[in-house]
Amino acid sequence: MNDASASRKAMNDASASRKAMNDASASRRAMNMADGYYDTRYAHDPRRQAVWRHVTRHLQQWVPSGADVLELGAGYCDFSNNVVARSRVAMDLRPEFAAFAVQGVRTEVGDCRDLSRFDDASVDLVFASNLLEHLDLAANGDLVQHVRRVLRPGGRLVLVQPNYRLRPREYFDDYTHVTVFSDRSLPDFLAAQGMTVEHVKARFLPFTMKSRLSFGHLLVPLYLRLPYRPLAGQMLVVASND
Repeated sequence: MNDASASRKAMNDASASRKAMNDASASRRAMNMADGYYDTRYAHDPRRQAVWRHVTRHLQQWVPSGADVLELGAGYCDFSNNVVARSRVAMDLRPEFAAFAVQGVRTEVGDCRDLSRFDDASVDLVFASNLLEHLDLAANGDLVQHVRRVLRPGGRLVLVQPNYRLRPREYFDDYTHVTVFSDRSLPDFLAAQGMTVEHVKARFLPFTMKSRLSFGHLLVPLYLRLPYRPLAGQMLVVASND
């Protein structure tokens, strides 16, 4: 190896080392913020599971038979606990989340921006609810590329997200929201990342699970059948890895 090649290698190694340190630092900051966030805006409420049983049953139409499913930013494992699949993996930054997983759900503690522990083309569906708005645009781009790597050909990314176009006044009431997405910008963003958008529902769920409708869980199946959903502030976007 000549001096120029050795110099380039040293620079590349140093750059990779700095990136790893920055990623680790970002993960620590995110975990510290998450602890307070769960205490204030995302405290556990057992009524969520009743609501998510209905929501997941509605989303099951996008889950192929015998699928391997991965939930990112799983929180209380609302989707993973209820989806019917061959295998279910839930991933979250906080170690405490594993206590909420039911039997049959494998838990992985880690930063969703690093999916290196998962093999290429090993998953049929990746699900995330209220995740992307907490990451900056560059991190979201990296995340989608990681998702594309772990998805099998034709696999799906299913996203439930706050829709800024419907609730601009309340969107930043959550102090951890850093990126704006709407039912128009998110499909464009996913397409720019190389995914094929299959389905967009601008009005999918109420903006917050703290609403009266959200906790009147017997009304949820009826609500999901309505062509126009009042109080909606969250969207559903489904994209495939074609």
